[in-house]
Formats: sequence, C-alpha cells, structure tokens
Amino acid sequence: MSRFKNRVAVVTGGAQGIGAATALRLATEGATVVVLDLNADGAKATAQQISAHREVVTAGGQAVAAVCDVTDEPAVDRVFEEIHNEFGRLDILVNNAGITRDNLFFKMNLSEWEAVVTTNLTSAYLCSRAAQRYMVPAKYGKIVCLSSRSALGNRGQANYAAAKAGIQGLTSTLAIELGPFNINVNSVAPGYIATSMTAATAERVGSSPAQHQEEVAARTPLGRVGQPEEIASAVAFFASDDSSYVSGQTLYINGGAR
Repeated sequence: MSRFKNRVAVVTGGAQGIGAATALRLATEGATVVVLDLNADGAKATAQQISAHREVVTAGGQAVAAVCDVTDEPAVDRVFEEIHNEFGRLDILVNNAGITRDNLFFKMNLSEWEAVVTTNLTSAYLCSRAAQRYMVPAKYGKIVCLSSRSALGNRGQANYAAAKAGIQGLTSTLAIELGPFNINVNSVAPGYIATSMTAATAERVGSSPAQHQEEVAARTPLGRVGQPEEIASAVAFFASDDSSYVSGQTLYINGGAR
C-alpha cells in the first residue's frame, strides 16, 4: 500500500511512543516523514531506524529528523519554512507532542498547569498555523491532532484533561475554517496505550507499569491495553485520502471502555 507516495508529513513528538509509531506507519506507506522533536538525539535515532526499515525502503518512504521546541513561536515558524523549502510541499501534520505533569488539583501549581497546556495545546495551535500557510495555497492538507480519553476528565490530570479537551475544540474549529481550502482536520483520543508516558502515570500512583496495565485491562472490554501502532493506524486513516469526506471528528480509541 502506498497511500502516501510523494506526500510530506510532519509528526511532532516523533522521537518515541505514538509519534514514532505514526512516523513509521506513514513512511511504510511511502511518505517522506519529518520526525520533529525537542530531543535531537531521539529524533535522529528514530528517523534512522525508520529509513532503514525494510517496509519503508520497499515503499519508497523515508524519514528525516528536525529539532524544534514546538512551544516556541519563532522556532515553529522557522522549522516549517525550512521543511517546505527543502521538500517543496507539506501535506500532512500530526500534532502529537505532549507531556504530563500529574497532580491532584489542590496540589497542582501554576508551572505544572502551564507546562502541560502549552506543550499539549498551544503547540498544536502554533504548528497548525504554520502548516496551513503552505496547505492553503496548495488547496490540500491533512491535520491530525492527538487528544485523549482524559478529555472527559481524569483524577490527577486537570491540566492534561483541559488541554486534550481543548484539542477537540481546536480540531472542530479548524475543520470549519480550513475546510474551504480542502484541508481535513481530525483528532484521535487514545485510552490507555502502553508508552513511557503511561508508565510514568503508573509510577505516580505507586504501581509498576505491568501491574497498572493489568488493572486497566481488567476493566477494558477488549481485555487489554492498546499499543502505539494501533493509534498510528487510525492516524494514518485520517491522514489519507480514504478520509476525504471526514473532518472535524474525534475518534476515541480505547478498547470499548466507557
């Protein structure tokens, strides 16, 4: 399958977890993927691994690394300009960069609130604004944002829940404003996915990642937690022309949990 042949995609927070899995999936289907991350070594290592992957080579895809603090407005504008200048186009943006700073609300300080809201929500605003400058003239674009099941509320995550709920509002509004330019904007809202971020959550509540996953799996209809590749599959759908008449939607991916 080569749904993304000749397409250029940017994946923020692409050095690990869902971002790395998404970058691999897009490249496997022929895309040139920019692994954008603040962690220069991580982005470079991920890009090298993707480019050397047998399926990527077969599909004609590739991955390159780019370093950027996605909360820094001038840095974001600059890196997107550089990407467009290098490849001559920008077709897909995946707003995946995110962090957690979990704490009960009465203990949460302003720095914990601002760090999470800025990294998870403001970065999506900055990157989407930069990307649409090139998508609008081209009359083509796919923007996919990462929300979360936590947008519905989650103990100890007032900052994260607010940011991820904001992602859904941003997605709906950008779909309205950018739709006339043939730009689709959607989001995915993962439940519990086995990543380093959820491992950190386990440690916060005094559990091991394995034990925490068992507890979550026990109350999930499908009987297990999710994997980054399963989120990447949904992102790839929204990033492809298979979703050409889908916009402004948020897809919850949580194994049937309610």
